[in-house]
Amino acid sequence: MAAAPTREWNNEKLSSEEIPKKDVIKFLQDNASHSFLVEHKLMGNIKNVAKTAKKEQLIVAYNQLFESKRFKGTEVEQVTEEVKAVKIEEKPKETKTEVVDEGPPKFTKSVLKKGDKTNFPKKGDTVACWYTGMLEDGTVFDTNIPAGARKKKQTKPLSFKVGMGKVIREWDEGLLIMSKGETARLEIESDWAYGKKGLPDSKIPPNAKLIFEVELVAID
Repeated sequence: MAAAPTREWNNEKLSSEEIPKKDVIKFLQDNASHSFLVEHKLMGNIKNVAKTAKKEQLIVAYNQLFESKRFKGTEVEQVTEEVKAVKIEEKPKETKTEVVDEGPPKFTKSVLKKGDKTNFPKKGDTVACWYTGMLEDGTVFDTNIPAGARKKKQTKPLSFKVGMGKVIREWDEGLLIMSKGETARLEIESDWAYGKKGLPDSKIPPNAKLIFEVELVAID
């Protein structure tokens, strides 16, 4: 297990304008466990999180992280025994669905459009994606795909370092098994998404299963 991070700031510094919200969010995303980030609504793009998160909330989360010691990597050991106990069922050859099974919960990946099957991102690579996020009933809660082909040429896809906890776990896991040019449907159980609380600001209800259609357009 990685060594616990050191406390970089005291409450006085955190409350001052000297430490911007983005720095606190980045520290938490780099060092907190996935479930901790979900509980405190700190998942996703740092700029977007900074728009909705109050400084007081971030200070509380920062202090709770060190009190609870729920650092990145601490959850792995908790599920190890569950993983060992899971029997992976053989799937018929004709199915395109890949079940990523690390013990409950899990997500499924279905190929909608094949990629080049050669260029796969590695952990730490910067990937660029077009995506649409929806609920099981088809309600779209988030997308970065503009209406119209012309507008799409004028905008840029979402870019981030994959496998580094910058996005929800399903994306980190799913994109690492996608090749360049591939479009896939990723279905995630609520435990790996926003859980019992949901994300009211984004119209995601409690215990919601999320579905993302993601196109991997570039790998750097």
